[in-house]
Formats: sequence, structure tokens, C-alpha cells
Amino acid sequence: MRAIVQNTYGGPEVLTETELPLPEPGVGEIRLRIVAAGVNPTDWKHRDGTIPYDHGLPATTGWDVAGTVDKVGPGVTIFDEGDDVFGMLPYPYEPGGYAEYATGPARSFAAKPESIDVTQAAALPLASLTAWQALHDTARLTPGQRVLIQGGAGGVGHLAVQIARHLGAEVTATASAADADFVRSLGATQVVDYRTTTVSDVLTDADVALVPFTGKTRLDSLRAVRRGGVLVSLLGADDEALTLAGERGVRYRSMMVQSDHAGMQAIADMAAAGALRAKIHATLPLSRAAEAHRLGEDGKIDGKLVLIP
Repeated sequence: MRAIVQNTYGGPEVLTETELPLPEPGVGEIRLRIVAAGVNPTDWKHRDGTIPYDHGLPATTGWDVAGTVDKVGPGVTIFDEGDDVFGMLPYPYEPGGYAEYATGPARSFAAKPESIDVTQAAALPLASLTAWQALHDTARLTPGQRVLIQGGAGGVGHLAVQIARHLGAEVTATASAADADFVRSLGATQVVDYRTTTVSDVLTDADVALVPFTGKTRLDSLRAVRRGGVLVSLLGADDEALTLAGERGVRYRSMMVQSDHAGMQAIADMAAAGALRAKIHATLPLSRAAEAHRLGEDGKIDGKLVLIP
């Protein structure tokens, strides 16, 4: 099978198309014939060694996949050969999405809704699971609560706005003025221009904040959350943030996305109902994976990138 492999850490040029043996599914696994693979910032952070691969090199990056079940391993009961599925390969330990085939635990996947195409399906899993696990599982967001989404037009942020609205929350999101109308169309009732306004100057009673940034943005987000509220950080913690959280009585939670069948099913249900949709910037052939990384790292995209084997 064709796969994009790297033998060393470095720039996009280390990604090379290679022939690999067809993988065999193990106990509890399926083999997926990949029809589309999503591209995420973590892909290039692993590629350049910012986040080293758990199993070392050589490696095939990519976690978001959509396609058709090609073979089922022993013990699999929830899917059959020929089923169309989508999901996230176990993060961060088992990448392999930039290929024609991949294997992974059956319960990392959900059936692809007939109402969405494979491009949408491949763009959704990692970012949507991150938002779902942050808002639903970690913050336990309930109807009527007020949530702050930092980076409301971003890869995780634009999906988090939709998920928060689906959960019945009132959403305040930060975005540039150019993206304000787009973020409102997703369900935000208030959009704050981060370039001109400090969010805690206009919001101090948020029940929940979802923050994919560090530094001043994270500290300002803590000031926007009420005492007893919760801030979910996607980028760990530092002493300054933890100290401020303690002083303000804000619960601080740091999370990393995990494979999750129940979460994928929730995402599938929202997508099928038209309540969740990824913004797609472009699709590229698998052979142009390095170009996709260059576009993403340069910030020259407006939405998700998807590779087509």
C-alpha cells in the first residue's frame, strides 16, 4: 500500500511516499481502506519532533480517517466488512492515517452518517472529540450555562462553538473581526475581537472556558470565569495559571483527546442532524501531504485540510 513515511524529524520535505506491507488487524481491531484523512496541527508537530512519536521513527503520521471496513479482527462485533466508518486512531500512540489502509481498535470508530461525505467525516474526529471531551465530559456543560470559546474560528474552536450550542449553552467566542459573522453563524451569541478587546473586560461570569492557547490569553480567560467555574486548557498548565486559578476559585482542568466510541457516536449523531459541520479549506491528494503541512504551518488556510489517497 502507499503511505507517507518519515525516517527523520524535520520540515515537510521529510514526508515521502513509500510502499508498505498491508497491515493486519489484531484482536478487537478493524482494517480500514482509507478514503480520506484529516490534517491537524498535531501532525506537523509530531513530524518536526516538537512532539516525538511514542514508537519512534520511521513513522506515518495522521490520526483522522474515514473510509470502508476492509477486514475485521477477532472479537469485533460492532462493524462488518463493507461498513463506512470514521474516527480517530488512538492518540498519540498509534498514528497512520496518511496511507491507503490503517488498522485500529473498532471502538475508536463510528458509522459514517449517510448525510455527510467522506471529506466531512475525515475532518471531524480529532478536533470534534477534543471539543466534546472538553465541554461535555470534562466541564459537564449544561443547558443555560455560559461558555467562553477562545479561537472560535479555529480548527477546534469552530466545532466547539457548535457543540456548545448543541448542549444548550450561551456562547461567547473570540475571533478576528473578519471571522465574526462566521462564528455567529455557528451559534455564538457574542463575538469578541481579540485584536482590540480584552475578553475579561466584557465577560466575567462565564461558567466554562475552553482555551487552546497559553500565556496572556489563558490568564485573561481565567479572569473571565466566575468563582466555581471551570477552565479547560488544551495546552497543559504553568505555575502562573494554576496560581491565578486558585486565587479566583476557578477549577483548572488540562486535557488531551482520547479515542472514544461514545464520543464518536455523539459526533456522528450531531453531524447527521446537521448540528455539526467542519469548515473545509481544501482537499489534496495523499502525494501532496508535504504541501498540506506547509499550508497549515504557514497559517494560509481557512478551515480544515483533507488528504485523499
